[in-house]
Amino acid sequence: MKILYIVRHAKSSWEHPELADVERPLMDKGIKKTSYVTDFIQRKGLRVDLILSSHAVRAYETAKLFAPAFSYDPEKIIIKDRIYEYSTDSLFDLLYELEDNTDSVMMVGHNPAFTDFANCFSDKHIDWLPTSAVVCINFHTNKWEEISIAKKFIVFVVYPEMLKKA
Repeated sequence: MKILYIVRHAKSSWEHPELADVERPLMDKGIKKTSYVTDFIQRKGLRVDLILSSHAVRAYETAKLFAPAFSYDPEKIIIKDRIYEYSTDSLFDLLYELEDNTDSVMMVGHNPAFTDFANCFSDKHIDWLPTSAVVCINFHTNKWEEISIAKKFIVFVVYPEMLKKA
């Protein structure tokens, strides 16, 4: 079995309009809301073998927030520029290139590609992945290159507003 976690980056700051899109950091509110989801992940005791992140600052910062929840060393996060390309084909290609001894992977990136990508695996249409959303998908295969034809199911979709603490 293969497990994929599709993670949309946390809420980013527009405070400095002079910054290029890839340089925008997370806002404090985004970090706080992400903690609701990382707490959920940690309570479930989930683990991940590999984290791939877009090179955009907001995505990489989000990956670093999620890594400890998955018991993953943040220093081992791999940055992949292709995640920023907003192409589901690029996302599929990244998965097809994975070694088959990697059983679970988390990808951290951006809409609209991540919503479109999640919908490639879902029977129920997802309108829009909110910031800090996680989609967990299980594939009944031992080979990443077979995920598009493998039997699959969405284990969960979770985002901060679902878990918001009073």
